[in-house]
Amino acid sequence: QLVESGGGLVQAGDSLRLSCAVSGRTSPTYAMGWFRQPPGKDREFVAAITWGYGGAVYAASVRGRFTISVDNAEKALYLQMNDLNPEDTAIYYCAAKVGNIRTNQDAYDYWGQGTQVTVSL
Repeated sequence: QLVESGGGLVQAGDSLRLSCAVSGRTSPTYAMGWFRQPPGKDREFVAAITWGYGGAVYAASVRGRFTISVDNAEKALYLQMNDLNPEDTAIYYCAAKVGNIRTNQDAYDYWGQGTQVTVSL
């Protein structure tokens, strides 16, 4: 089970950290991802990381502003978001899959319920 938290309403330029609590079995072979769905648009890839090895991949739109990380002791996934802008407004979802990182959402087997992030000017 995946449960996101940390969303909210912020202003442009602000920072926010999303968390995803993971219950159940984890493995270094798992990949964890963040996706988002802006209003009226399809869900899109944001970032992904391998649970055990730490290698990360980012969408071009967030590279350099967002940082994905895992805490094995806390069994949690994080997304540190800096310099937010209105285009980052979306529902953010965490997801998990067995195996290597993938950027397509269809590859992920487990999903959280989502947390809303709204960025105002």
